[in-house]
Amino acid sequence: MNRRSFVSALATASAVAATSPRLLGASSAMKPPTLGLIGSGWYGGVNLNSLVKNTGARVTALCDVSTKQLSKTLDFVAERQAHVPTTFSDYNEMLASDVPDIVIVATPDHWHAMPAIAAMQAGADVFLEKPIGVDVMEGEALVAAARKYGSVVQVNTQRRSYPIFRHVKKHFIQAGRLGEIGQVETYGYVGGGRKGISEVVPVPNYLDYDAWTGPAPMRPFTARKEDRGWRRYQEYGNGIIGDMGVHKIDVARWLLDLGWPTKIYSTGGIRFPEGTDANTADHQHATFEYPDLTLSWVHRTWGKSPIVNLRHWSDGWGVRITGSMGTLDVTMLHYTFTPNGPGEVETFHELSPDGNPMNADFIGGTKSLEARAEANHAANFMAARAARSRPVADIEEAHISSACCQLANLAMDLGRPVSYDPTTRTVRGDAEATAMLAREYRGPWVHPDPAAV
Repeated sequence: MNRRSFVSALATASAVAATSPRLLGASSAMKPPTLGLIGSGWYGGVNLNSLVKNTGARVTALCDVSTKQLSKTLDFVAERQAHVPTTFSDYNEMLASDVPDIVIVATPDHWHAMPAIAAMQAGADVFLEKPIGVDVMEGEALVAAARKYGSVVQVNTQRRSYPIFRHVKKHFIQAGRLGEIGQVETYGYVGGGRKGISEVVPVPNYLDYDAWTGPAPMRPFTARKEDRGWRRYQEYGNGIIGDMGVHKIDVARWLLDLGWPTKIYSTGGIRFPEGTDANTADHQHATFEYPDLTLSWVHRTWGKSPIVNLRHWSDGWGVRITGSMGTLDVTMLHYTFTPNGPGEVETFHELSPDGNPMNADFIGGTKSLEARAEANHAANFMAARAARSRPVADIEEAHISSACCQLANLAMDLGRPVSYDPTTRTVRGDAEATAMLAREYRGPWVHPDPAAV
């Protein structure tokens, strides 16, 4: 397949994925779903827009602890439908009122597990942001709830729905062109929002900060927390590996059909504490051992990116797969295959009319690409809902990828490797690490129990 025919094939595949009777046709026999949103900030709006646009859903309920965010989202919805959704500050009240067919959970990470479980218990299907929670036991509880209540849960690890990753899986990995694969490297040299010191300010009157904090430890309020800045604090998530690494670890696992790693090592921490109040690692190297290969993640927020010919920020965030016959480098925008022996280097860029990376047009192109991936992800979710089957980013797959990040942080904090056993839900031979699989919740919130959801 030459570059020009590949460009055409990708465009056709994306269009088919978004409109095919096999995918959306099954769900079109169903009435358009009702949609509720818990967490109406930045990515909640992205998810809401995607599902409304690609499924014909009608928004019936919005929930947020910020009346400012609710007002913004109401304006957003008013541009897309005549029906005015009901607003709530408590997701329990929303779910007790009139349960939507689909509930989006797009809160900060520390508030993912409880609302998603509650939505499943209420009978809804769930579209959940990544990572699925902040600790391993939250993930176990989410999987247990999905299976108990028969909910279809699509997690927004949407790289599985990017055309380029689908292409390389079929034409390079499944075709055997890499030979025997021994090493997979995932990496992120794309910053991480750790710079600067956040000024402590009074809590605005439109925000219920106690409810926003929920089960996390109470910290002084800073304005940055309202606009993605909560990611810089470990109390609310899992740092850069949990925010950015989970995407690439997940897509690497999907490309190679990998399950749970047998052992996880991790080193890193904060090398340069000056000029920031962030307490997440500014550098980290995590290694995930599998019987036949090694998977790794590395990030660094300081120094120059080692990626050659960096033309777009996403070029510094990708996957490199090395086998006995060649190496494949792939990001969401391009791939390069380098054979070990004779043969030409093959390279392709999504935003180039002829596939040549040097002819890529970045102006507006990434938005179109993201829209295609969102359409694919929504179509897959709707098909799974119609068939009552597991979607491409099913909760169990997302749990493994999220837990890889959480366990890597645990190994880094303890200074020793960990080996998680999903059958017993323990770290093999390590009582201290096992006790750390569930974070302590601030009262009155109670950590979900996988055995009692």
